[in-house]
Amino acid sequence: MQPDNAVVEENEGKLGKVLDVYEARLSQSKYIGGDTFTLADLHHLPTLSYLMDTPAKKLIESRPKVSAWVTDITSRPAWCKAIEFRKQQ
Repeated sequence: MQPDNAVVEENEGKLGKVLDVYEARLSQSKYIGGDTFTLADLHHLPTLSYLMDTPAKKLIESRPKVSAWVTDITSRPAWCKAIEFRKQQ
């Protein structure tokens, strides 16, 4: 299927605004909920993993704090094992 570019652009704009809030938050702490990894971070893993395989990746990579956070949480050993398990299915 071909994506509807107008819808993609509209939603990239919305995502950009949310990521701006995350960038500000992550300039104050290592994780979304503070300085320790919590369910707030865990909740983002499936969506972030998906987005990092799409052109929307640029929205994440253009924000240094968000990019570092994504790299950190997606490289956690338990998440890496879950991804490996999913690939084997």
